[in-house]
Amino acid sequence: MKLFKTIFKIKKNYFFSKIISLFGQNLILKSNINNHNFSCLEDAEFSVYSQNGEDGILNFIINKLKIKKPNFIEIGVGDYTECNTRFIYETYFSSGIIIDCLSELKKKVSKNVNIWKGNLGIIESFVSKENINDIINRNCNFEVDIFSLDIDGIDYWILKNLSDDVKPKIFVIEYNSNFGLKKITVPYIQDFDRKKYHYSHLCYGASITAIQELMHNKGYYLLGVNRLKNNAFFISNNFERKKFFSNIKEQSLEEAVLSNFSEGRDKNGLLSYLNKKQQLKEIEECEVIDLSKINFPLTKIKDIF
Repeated sequence: MKLFKTIFKIKKNYFFSKIISLFGQNLILKSNINNHNFSCLEDAEFSVYSQNGEDGILNFIINKLKIKKPNFIEIGVGDYTECNTRFIYETYFSSGIIIDCLSELKKKVSKNVNIWKGNLGIIESFVSKENINDIINRNCNFEVDIFSLDIDGIDYWILKNLSDDVKPKIFVIEYNSNFGLKKITVPYIQDFDRKKYHYSHLCYGASITAIQELMHNKGYYLLGVNRLKNNAFFISNNFERKKFFSNIKEQSLEEAVLSNFSEGRDKNGLLSYLNKKQQLKEIEECEVIDLSKINFPLTKIKDIF
């Protein structure tokens, strides 16, 4: 009986994986046929493993840049069931590195992914601005095409300290639309935890304005954001916008912060369903770094807005 259950589980997982694969391939086919009609990244969205349409957006960009076997680094993946690069790995079986501080990460990822089919490095580590380049130097032996960063915290500081030797074609970076167009980020705290920084979970990361300026200085342009307005896609200046993405209209930062999702929590840890104005009010006493001021002072949110 035990052997039967084991065989049944293997067969079930096999057929389930096959169904997902066929579903994904069908979405790719439809997207690639219609991508000349896309006018913004939202048009390209679909999700197989990503949270909010990132699979489709990345497929569109990869297709436009003619990347045959995209390699990647993704920081902040959980157990790799829902993230930005798993669909790429499952489709191309290329080289990639995934990093997360989740305990027993390799064991948990291995349950979900056939890691033997490609070259997937699984790094269990809390990432900081002090160790990010060392982690990459020790584990990355390939050219990086895609770099995805989503750790709900000190993303700005990690990105700022990322070595210029890491030159992906594509960056996917989470931003906090609650911060609007103010050029701000949470302060650098090595073990930052958004749940501990404020009970609402709403004070984390950096604004789209702060990230856009940082990426501009690194030699990247903003191609657009996803429909939910929490992930921004940046392309290396080596791939001229007019040549590769002539049909995609330029994304305004004003539009990029028009989000409606409500992920805030009350003091009991329950979803509070606050609107945008209420969410900002909820974290008004939180301290952030005002990047628009000299010396980048630590300032309460209520004194910025």
